[in-house]
Amino acid sequence: MLSSLPPGARGKGQMEFILILLLALVTDAVLGEPPNAAHPVAWMGKVISFLEKGAPEGPSWFRFIYGTGMGLITVALFSAPVFFLLVYLQDWNQWIYVLSGAALLKITFSGMGLRRAALKVKRLLQNDKLEEARFEMRALVSRDTNDLSKSLLVSATVESTAEGACDSLIAPLFYFLVLGVPGAVGYRVVNTLDAMIGYHGKYEYLGKFASRLDDVLNFIPARLTAVVLVMAAFLTRRNGKNAWGTALRDHTNTESPNAGWPMAAMAGALEVRLEKAGHYRLGSPDNDLTEAKIDDAVNLFQAGAFIWSVICLITGVIYFAVAA
Repeated sequence: MLSSLPPGARGKGQMEFILILLLALVTDAVLGEPPNAAHPVAWMGKVISFLEKGAPEGPSWFRFIYGTGMGLITVALFSAPVFFLLVYLQDWNQWIYVLSGAALLKITFSGMGLRRAALKVKRLLQNDKLEEARFEMRALVSRDTNDLSKSLLVSATVESTAEGACDSLIAPLFYFLVLGVPGAVGYRVVNTLDAMIGYHGKYEYLGKFASRLDDVLNFIPARLTAVVLVMAAFLTRRNGKNAWGTALRDHTNTESPNAGWPMAAMAGALEVRLEKAGHYRLGSPDNDLTEAKIDDAVNLFQAGAFIWSVICLITGVIYFAVAA
């Protein structure tokens, strides 16, 4: 489509794309997350909760069909208005378009929010406030944290930092590169659906579509995240070779086809064993899981975020240069 535009319009589109990405990244680094009341992801959660409450009782196939429709409606409800709004703004006013696009892109990823959540748990563990740390862990993991020991709390925090590198940063920006801001918003909706209803048991059939779609959408980003964390390990003088070897060896240990890649890479880079009791073990116990490992994981995540941001910017420039 871009190649059919006149040269001036193509250059304008390239600059707008780069400005949207840069402004979104800077906003995240400086301001972090908006309050829940004003956060579109919280609105996504309310819509999903509303539709989930209306889920009918009945045979499994009927709940699956309802869950599929629920997922498609929620994605369309948030992505379609973003698409049409940005199409209108792009023709109306370039700067309002860029500012709006950056604001909408920002809400699809949360690098600073992930960092703050992990470090908050670390501070609580340092002060031996285990109950408070277990409570705060609910913002990072879906597992029951009530009986987790200090080392397992550290493990869960490091795991969520690694997995969050994919869900909260690399995947949204990947879909921004591929499908623009509406694509990033669509990904965030699917990921939120999976986080809320993509489980066995109560949501076995209602959330199956969301869970499988999330698996599909994260297939490439999860593997990209592992590669980025390996690169970050080399950049920060961690064990990059071990990070890659552990990712190749242990990524199949998790039930998820994707989560094992970034978590195993993180375990290898930090030379620790990450464990969800009764479910999986990743890496080797070469170092103890102390609170300091949360700092190390956050530093690795930040290095990976820097690397991925640079890759996205360079990819955008190259794409538009070739399209021109």
